[in-house]
Amino acid sequence: MSPTPERIVVVGASLAGLRGAEALRAEGFDGELTIVGRERWRPYDRPPLSKELLAGRVEPPDVELRSLGEVQATWLLGYSAVRLDCDRRRLRLGSGDELPFDRLLIATGSRPRRLRALDPAASGIHELRTLDDALALRRALAAADRLAIVGAGFIGVEVASTARSLGLEVDVVSLDPPLAIAGELVSEFTRRLLAEHGVRVHIPRTVVAVQRSEAGQLLVLDDQTRLEADVVLSAVGAEPAVDWLQSSGVQIDDGVVCDEWCLVRGAPGLAAAGDVARWPHALFGPSPMRVEHWSNAGEQALAAARALLRGPGHGRPYAPIPSFWSEHFGVRLQSIGLPERGEQLEVVAGDPAERRFAAVARHRGQIIGAVAYGMPRPLAALRAEIAQRAASLPFVAS
Repeated sequence: MSPTPERIVVVGASLAGLRGAEALRAEGFDGELTIVGRERWRPYDRPPLSKELLAGRVEPPDVELRSLGEVQATWLLGYSAVRLDCDRRRLRLGSGDELPFDRLLIATGSRPRRLRALDPAASGIHELRTLDDALALRRALAAADRLAIVGAGFIGVEVASTARSLGLEVDVVSLDPPLAIAGELVSEFTRRLLAEHGVRVHIPRTVVAVQRSEAGQLLVLDDQTRLEADVVLSAVGAEPAVDWLQSSGVQIDDGVVCDEWCLVRGAPGLAAAGDVARWPHALFGPSPMRVEHWSNAGEQALAAARALLRGPGHGRPYAPIPSFWSEHFGVRLQSIGLPERGEQLEVVAGDPAERRFAAVARHRGQIIGAVAYGMPRPLAALRAEIAQRAASLPFVAS
């Protein structure tokens, strides 16, 4: 990499792109900075999309992260990146324009995973990833009585909670138990919450067909159950947004493959951050990991921006303690580390029967994660314990 870049392009204008741009300026970069974003909106906070914004308690201006003028950069909002030429150092946009760059930060995040049976272009079928998605779903729910959600991950469960608060009947269809990624204890607790609040959960089931009916949509499940709904939400997870990189030579393997400093392997002058990045973690190795948590997007962008300017080997490798939270039916779930990689969850405080508990996940006897429903205090101490162990580990480069 050249020691003094003059032009840096950030691809992606959500949290990772914004924080990356801020960090580049904070680290002293005073050259030409361009931020390309596919959406027309200014950078905004995504967690409220399935909750406060969907319920109509806040509006788009309320979820903006900051004014564009606060970051000295050229903002190209409503422009898609379609091709990256690493040899020529050019980024092609959907408009046909090309942007030259010396270095580039990939922060394009993820996109909804799609089932063959559910076409989001069809009337009455929705996804929830962007602000436009949330506004379209909000309008649809305002005129609906029944919602069918395909998928029981965090988006599916949060939207089920919001829809019930709006008075809709809700069916959830999922191959896996609710919040299965958080472990059996959390999953069973969430299943009970859904049932107590009148949500009908169909597991383990898949949708094999969607048909138009006089009432709206008719979902046919693999056991031949038929569900009528006015609105259908497809919420079956996400995948990294890397289509625009397919002919670039950038190594793709469930995301952009990075080193421990978030620099793209085999592509000098490129870094990646957020949902799209896959990198080795000193504590949770040896397999590279990709984290789809909102907090990681901002934190990783800072590390990637520093590495983009300084190169590898400066400071400690990026090894955060992942964390996230989710709120549904008036109960807040918090998670730290990677509890899904533990052998089992062990309750260490509270009682699931009382809807307040904290549990730890161990791998080979070591705590690697923890979850809590309604009990944040034990989680703070556990986070410190995990962080202390991570700080004591020497990083072995992969």
